[in-house]
Amino acid sequence: MPEMTVSFYQWLVFCHLLLFVLWLGADVGVFMLGQHFRKREKWTLPQRLALLQLLVNVDMVPRSAWALMVPLTLSMVDAGGWWELPGWALAIAWLVGGAWLWLVWDAHMHDQTERARRNNRIEFVLKIALTLFYIGLGLSSLLGGAPLEPVWLASKALLFGLIFGAAIMIDVKFKPVGPLLGKLIAEGSSDATEIPLRRTMDQSRVWVWVVYLLLLGTAFLGNIKPF
Repeated sequence: MPEMTVSFYQWLVFCHLLLFVLWLGADVGVFMLGQHFRKREKWTLPQRLALLQLLVNVDMVPRSAWALMVPLTLSMVDAGGWWELPGWALAIAWLVGGAWLWLVWDAHMHDQTERARRNNRIEFVLKIALTLFYIGLGLSSLLGGAPLEPVWLASKALLFGLIFGAAIMIDVKFKPVGPLLGKLIAEGSSDATEIPLRRTMDQSRVWVWVVYLLLLGTAFLGNIKPF
């Protein structure tokens, strides 16, 4: 029986694929739970609120996967020989990913508190910074051929930055949901409480579809490598 040999780069690729599956798969679950929350003619308000709580819990899977994707992608391009990064840069990447993961879970464990709101503000700034980093990385590589020489990899970095941008838009569009949901719980289900909430959720879901398309685009580039 031949001896199995797996390189460090191959392990990173495996972890990358695993995070992608967890991210997209769990996010589809979040999407479906959101669909059922909207069906006020089918579910009672307590049932819909239970679905919403389940949605929040399931959403922690893609949020966690996303945070870990940042240091993992940089480690992959380094281990694969696509972009030689110094050890301190990789260490910073993992510190950023770990800090982001902590912010996400700490906010979740202290939901509806000032601590959670503080964490969310920090996370929002972090997302903006990472958006600029990945879009800048992708554009500079596409226009100048460095530091990422393969066009497919530079394009993937650009799409990853656009995913950050779309996720920021989800946060922006979803922000009014909290007060509207509070009004629904306080006053009960009616057109006056349901329609504004539904309209706001619909606006954020447009950007959810953008994230899905961009994720599929990065998966296509990473696996097919068409150019």
